[in-house]
Amino acid sequence: MYKILPAALLALAMTTEPASPVAIVIHGGAGRMDKAKLTPARQKEYHATLEASLRAGHAILKRGGSSLDAVQAAIIVMEDSPLFNAGKGAVFTSAGRNELDASLMDGRTLEAGAVGGVTTLKNP
Repeated sequence: MYKILPAALLALAMTTEPASPVAIVIHGGAGRMDKAKLTPARQKEYHATLEASLRAGHAILKRGGSSLDAVQAAIIVMEDSPLFNAGKGAVFTSAGRNELDASLMDGRTLEAGAVGGVTTLKNP
């Protein structure tokens, strides 16, 4: 079951087996949206992209994949969408180009990686 919550926060909780619950939560951004300018059609686009993001991550978890792979798959969907301030939809700098930052951490091992100010990577 997918439940859409206010403020572009979506949660998905599904079980593959009763003893092995699988859950994923995504956040569509921290910026402020002017709801008066958000048409019903545009709102459907946002919801569809967020649902695709959830489904991408959930599919990996459901088949026993790692949470790290699931998070990456979910993020790539949003980075590939012009609707979100990430990747393809990133805000341009005053110089007229995108400079992207990204970080990822494996909570199990505490290994982490990050990039900052990259300009030529599609999905940092």
